[in-house]
Amino acid sequence: MRRRGFLTRLGRSALGASLIPAGLWEALGCAAPEPATEARAESAGDAISGSATPRSDFHAFAWVHGNGRRTPAQWSRRFGGLREMGISGVLVSGGDTQVLSDAAHAEGLEFHRWMWILNRNNDAFAQREHPEWFTVNRNGDSTLDTPPYVPYYKWVCPTREPVRAHIRAEIEAVAADPRVDGVHLDYIRHSDVILPVGLWAKYDLIQDREYPEFDYCYCDVCRPAFQRLSGVDPMMLADAPAHEAWRRFRWDSVTRVVSELAGVVHAYDKSISAAVFPTPKLARRLVRQAWDEWPVDVLYPMLYHSFYEQDIRWIGKGVAEGVAALAGSDTLLRAGLYLPDLDPAGMAEAVETARRSGAAGVSFFEMNGLTTDHAASLRPLFTG
Repeated sequence: MRRRGFLTRLGRSALGASLIPAGLWEALGCAAPEPATEARAESAGDAISGSATPRSDFHAFAWVHGNGRRTPAQWSRRFGGLREMGISGVLVSGGDTQVLSDAAHAEGLEFHRWMWILNRNNDAFAQREHPEWFTVNRNGDSTLDTPPYVPYYKWVCPTREPVRAHIRAEIEAVAADPRVDGVHLDYIRHSDVILPVGLWAKYDLIQDREYPEFDYCYCDVCRPAFQRLSGVDPMMLADAPAHEAWRRFRWDSVTRVVSELAGVVHAYDKSISAAVFPTPKLARRLVRQAWDEWPVDVLYPMLYHSFYEQDIRWIGKGVAEGVAALAGSDTLLRAGLYLPDLDPAGMAEAVETARRSGAAGVSFFEMNGLTTDHAASLRPLFTG
C-alpha cells in the first residue's frame, strides 16, 4: 500500500521506524531497531554472544563495475591496490573480459564474471522475441510492460524451460572462457514481493503484507504447472500469500535454475557463487529465494544493514543464521557489505563482526567506494 494511505490509518504521531508494528518486524525476519542512542554502543566483539571460532580461510572480495573508462594500465593499478589491501578476488560486471582478467590475474586476484540471471533488463533478444517469458503478477501485469518499483525490473519466469535454456547457454559461454575463474550469479530470484523496510519511504510504500501488484509469478506456465502438482489454480487461492505449497513452488522454481547453472559451471571445473538476500528467512519472505538449498560454492548474503534499519551487530546475526542454515554443506558464506553506509571504522567493525560470527570472508559493494581511508582500515585485517 502507498505510504500516505498507511499513515492516515495509523495516525500521524508516529515517525520513521516507530510506525512499523513489532509483529511486522518479526514477520520480515528482522529485530525491531534499537534506539539510535544505543545503535553502536557495543563493540563488535561484545555484540556477538557465543560467537563462532573465526575461520583461518577468511578472504575478502570486491564487486566491480567493469565498464568504467579505465585503460589496461589503470585497471592493473586499481587491482594492484586491491591486492595490497588484502583482497583476494573480484566479481566483475561488464567491460572487456580480456583486459579485466589480465589485469586481475597479473595482480594475483581471482576473476569471476558477475552476471544478472532472472532480471533481463539488458536482454534485447528476450524482450523483442519472447515477451511471454516475463513474469506476471497477481493482477495479470507483465514485468516487461509494467515493471514494479523501477523501470529496469524486467524479470523472466524460471518455470519456463526455454527461459532456463536461454540462460544456461549464456552461462556456459562464460564458464567455458579460460580467462574466467568462476561465475557469480545476481538477481537470481523473483522480484521483491516486499522491499527491505529501509527502502519503503524511497518508493512511498508501506508493504505491511503481500500486495497483488508485487506478487509473482502467475503466468500461463506457472499456473497450470502448480495446478498439476496441487490440483489448485493459484489465482483461485483464498489467501495466496499464506499458501505453503504455492510459496514452495516459487522457491523451487528458482532453485531449479541455480541447480542447472551449477551443473553447467562445474562441468568446466569452475566456481559458481551467488549474491543473495541477507538470511534464509528474509530471502524466502521477500524474494522467493531459498538459498540455503542451493548447490553452489560460495554465497554472498547482502547484509546491507541500513536497508533494514539495523546496526552493524545485525550483520553478525545474519552471518550466524546463514552459517547455521548451511551446516553440513560445502558452501561457503562471505558477508556482502555496503560501503556507502560504512565509514572506515564501521567497515573494520563490520568485517570483524562477520569474521567472529563464522563467515568465510566478506565482499564489498562496490570497488569504487573503497577510499584510501577504507584501505588503511582494511589492510591490517588481511595483511597482518
